[in-house]
Amino acid sequence: MNKPSFTKRFLFGPKAGCAWGDKMVLNPAMIGDPKDPDTIHMLFRATGPWPEARQPGRPMPYPIFLGYAVSHDRGATWDCDFSRYAKPMQFKFDPNDPPIIQDAFGRKVFDYTNANVEDPRLFYFEGELYSTMAGRPFPPGPYWEHDDPHQCVPDGFEAFGKSVTENYTGTQLYKVNLDALKAHDYDHAFQFIVQLHDPEISDDRDVVLFPRRLEINGKKKIVCIHRPKWPWNYEIGKNCPAPSIFMAAADSFEDFSNGKAERVVFAERKYKWEENRVGASWAPLEIEPGLWMLPYHGKQDDVVGYTQSFMLLKENGKGFPDIVARPEERLFYAEEPWELEGDFTIPCLFTCSGVLTDDGILHMGYGAADAKVGMLEVKYQDLIDYLKSQMTA
Repeated sequence: MNKPSFTKRFLFGPKAGCAWGDKMVLNPAMIGDPKDPDTIHMLFRATGPWPEARQPGRPMPYPIFLGYAVSHDRGATWDCDFSRYAKPMQFKFDPNDPPIIQDAFGRKVFDYTNANVEDPRLFYFEGELYSTMAGRPFPPGPYWEHDDPHQCVPDGFEAFGKSVTENYTGTQLYKVNLDALKAHDYDHAFQFIVQLHDPEISDDRDVVLFPRRLEINGKKKIVCIHRPKWPWNYEIGKNCPAPSIFMAAADSFEDFSNGKAERVVFAERKYKWEENRVGASWAPLEIEPGLWMLPYHGKQDDVVGYTQSFMLLKENGKGFPDIVARPEERLFYAEEPWELEGDFTIPCLFTCSGVLTDDGILHMGYGAADAKVGMLEVKYQDLIDYLKSQMTA
């Protein structure tokens, strides 16, 4: 069966004169409005120079922010709010007054969205809207010139662990108040729930949850997908190559980071276009009872760049779901000039979200060339039929 056809559209780029968004905008999360089938909400990633956060002897910091946008015509046009960034951040750089935040379980932890938050994913879990966010304690410098997340870290934070002094990624779970977001009441739009893993074990990204509990070894569990940078730091990953996708099951959100979760190495790199990186793109979508579509991405190298693809996962009533389809052929990747040009030379199409509208179109917002926002659209049933034609079990 032939690959499904798709369309791509440029949506918007950096906003001149916006201090926090005049350099790059990318990697949007989207969610449909439950009250209006024509409305789609978006959190997009943005960056610009931020001299207020510059540390002595360090380069100009480029904190990464989240902005809000909304479309009332199913993603055709967008109203982007560049007047204020949407996700509040503490911007604390004094070890004597560190950025501490209290989670939903009453624990005080280091705030990994203190001055940098990346790649949101919006999804519903048991009827509530959440977002995972990949945060770093401190902002990067001009990372398109020198990709060293440590270069803007202030002195004096050694007591808080290597993950803070080395500026590792810690993925956070937030509950999102959609009504507050729609009203631009950003101070009340995000509630911190928990840190989803221990950053001291590994820098971790591409974290999403299944939208309902799955039966794992006879119990209904919350199931999380994540991609540790150093999988061998986990006991189950001692002989595991990077990149690899992990899956974890827990009774509660807090158990993902306290050692109580059950983990498996779910998917190792398999194809050439996954050699450098592989990870989930956005939350799994249940296409029929017990059968899930998992959007995921791979990166081959700096020449071929990123590919967006999909797996089909099937619940088995016992352990973690099985992969029953994983097409070898590259599906969606950067080809258009506006997806290839910019400060980065790596071809990049990177999606963090998908919205299925009632006309049968799957809309996927994506980052293009790490600097712009585009929209990829495909007939949902064509995509599902293609994936099912690739099933092996």
